[in-house]
Amino acid sequence: MYLGRVIGTVVATQRIAGLEGRKLLCVRPLDHAGRPNGAPDEVAVDVAQAGPGDLVFLVGSREAALAVEPSFVPVDAAVVGIVDRLPGD
Repeated sequence: MYLGRVIGTVVATQRIAGLEGRKLLCVRPLDHAGRPNGAPDEVAVDVAQAGPGDLVFLVGSREAALAVEPSFVPVDAAVVGIVDRLPGD
């Protein structure tokens, strides 16, 4: 699980079976302090109803594929929650 900031949405006119109707977000990965960690921005399927500017937590790899119903759709990242605040805020 890791943190990210939603920086936009992604539009795809064609989607693989299992991703129809799912929102795709462009997310910037963050470190534990909420700063960009230098990793490239990524596209994540949204299962938490996040939006631009939201601080979110994501899962990757197999966990991302399991986060979407039906399970095992071909995704590498999934937004699974919206963060209210970080410790120390």
